[in-house]
Amino acid sequence: MLEVNVARRTPAVAPMKAASHVRVEPIGPEGRLSFRAKESALAGQSEVAGFRVDGAMNSRTVSGDRAALRLGPDEWLFTCPAADLEEVAEAISTTMDNRAFSLVDVSHRDVSFLVEGEHADFVINAGAPIDLSLRSFPVGAATRTILAKSDIVLTRLAEDSFKVTCWRSFATYVHGFLVEAAKDFA
Repeated sequence: MLEVNVARRTPAVAPMKAASHVRVEPIGPEGRLSFRAKESALAGQSEVAGFRVDGAMNSRTVSGDRAALRLGPDEWLFTCPAADLEEVAEAISTTMDNRAFSLVDVSHRDVSFLVEGEHADFVINAGAPIDLSLRSFPVGAATRTILAKSDIVLTRLAEDSFKVTCWRSFATYVHGFLVEAAKDFA
């Protein structure tokens, strides 16, 4: 009988070795849940099992080690420590009770990279066609966009720190693109 190892692990990409003022490195495993619910199903709730759902569109709200990225009018990406994923998913289901919602574990699908340093925004803008000025994309902003030829979810963690999340199958490409773009700031 064939055994298949489906353990979640960080893709085989190494942190950037070249001297640069911008660091690009993979982020370890993380629990990720795609949550969808209409406003009527939320019934005025401001949170679901510790995740804020009342934030503005294209924003990230943090509560301890959990974050809620509001990516659409009825769409959120919830992140939590990988070890807490099952407990979190059950708590969300319990909180939503019999109301209509969708909850999908996408932890296995996505991979994230930390891009930080003085010119991190320029590195990302080498392939992402959005205005990353602090005025237009402030700390706490989160959105779907593209990076070169890959769909990504982009989050601004701090003034010079971003989280780039892509599908696992694009991880090597996205990492390579970011590393090459960062070489301009070596």
